[in-house]
Amino acid sequence: MSDPTDYTFQSAASGRHQLYRSSLTAIGLLLAYCIYNGWSLPFEQLALALVVVILAAWPAIAWLRSQPYQFPAFEAFMLTCIPSYALPLISNHSSVLMFSDTVIFKSLAAIVLFQVTALFAFKQTLARERSTLFWNEVLFTRDISHWLPAGLWLNTAYIAVSRFTEWIPWEIDSILRAVFFGIATSCSFLLGREWGSGGLSQRRRLNVLFALLISSLLLMASLYLINAIAAVLVFFLAYLSAGRRIPWVALGLVFVVLSVLHNGKTEMREKYWAEGAPRVALTDLPEFFSEWIELGIAPMRDDEDAPKRRELLDRASLLQIICLVVETTDNGLPFLAGETYGYVLPQFVPRIFWSDKPTGQITTRRLGIHFGLQDESSAKTTSIGFGVFAEAFANFGYWGVGLLGLLIGTLNKVISMWTRNSPMLSNGGLIMILLMAWSIQVELPMSGWVSSLYQAAFCVLGVPFIIKRFFNA
Repeated sequence: MSDPTDYTFQSAASGRHQLYRSSLTAIGLLLAYCIYNGWSLPFEQLALALVVVILAAWPAIAWLRSQPYQFPAFEAFMLTCIPSYALPLISNHSSVLMFSDTVIFKSLAAIVLFQVTALFAFKQTLARERSTLFWNEVLFTRDISHWLPAGLWLNTAYIAVSRFTEWIPWEIDSILRAVFFGIATSCSFLLGREWGSGGLSQRRRLNVLFALLISSLLLMASLYLINAIAAVLVFFLAYLSAGRRIPWVALGLVFVVLSVLHNGKTEMREKYWAEGAPRVALTDLPEFFSEWIELGIAPMRDDEDAPKRRELLDRASLLQIICLVVETTDNGLPFLAGETYGYVLPQFVPRIFWSDKPTGQITTRRLGIHFGLQDESSAKTTSIGFGVFAEAFANFGYWGVGLLGLLIGTLNKVISMWTRNSPMLSNGGLIMILLMAWSIQVELPMSGWVSSLYQAAFCVLGVPFIIKRFFNA
């Protein structure tokens, strides 16, 4: 059994090779499903969807084969293209099929353009690992592994207070959300690594699983699945990176549960997001989830006369969002010409020095209003996930998507190589853990993504500094 305090990258070659072979099998089965289920699609659409799947999986397959660096943040980000942009079309998603074949083709072409430019930049960018103390010094000289579950429970307590009480002023809630999610992400990743390497006792495993379960349920009570999925996925990626086998049974169970909840969330949103709907209390959660599961198993039929735009808001995939952007700009709606990117740099200014600083969600509101999905009033209460691809196209069209790919590919390669051998509990290791978690926050625009990551990193790196400086830990 490995030392539970050892967070260095120590995957066994046999486990790595087995994981590589399993991943090839999984991708092969996914491609077979795409061909079978998407056979009725126009040939060019099916072909592009398959290209999206292949290009999304390629970096992860390559990383599993050789693992040239510790943290597959770029690979995790590329994989999100499969559920967000390929599978909605393959699954004949009604909110996607309401667009013309031409619009769907152009939208998929934009995704492929991003993937190609990102892969090119990632491959061609050269960088060396950093050897300075900032990137490689271990932040704690004592064993802190027994404190890691407390980080998960601390985040769970914050979620409960934030979602079901009014104790936290809304002005600071977004900051606290990023901070606690950052702490939980770091703890979850380290515990996943420890579990994968065989370092967790049975008692601690149950503690970790219970904390992840409770926090996931509290997150899903908002009727957004992405945050709970991100939290679980970080733990799962950490487990895999320790070189163990894929937990097929657990993965299958999670897939079934999420599928049922995804099936029923449209009806749940119609009921609980309606104006004047009662607020769900903490004590109502058993009945709330029971109702959700019933609707997920036997969902009601969609109202065929419902406005298309309402259907667009009710769905969670991102392909229809970029289809909307492509269609409206083709029809004459002007590009934003970089306006939303002007909100990015202000996110680095602490609000204490700029009381009227734009929030990280201002881009989401601007895009929602610009494309006619919201008005000023609804934009303050409802958030629509646009994602960085649709935002790039909304600003500069295909040029924006291509440049975004070059930027993301370059930056990910540089930071991956800088932290190539950074210990898990170093600044470099913690930064990459956070970057992995944020790489799957695919619904955020650039300003929201930068803002939340910056706030989380400030806390996750600042707390160890304070502990080391004043408590000599």
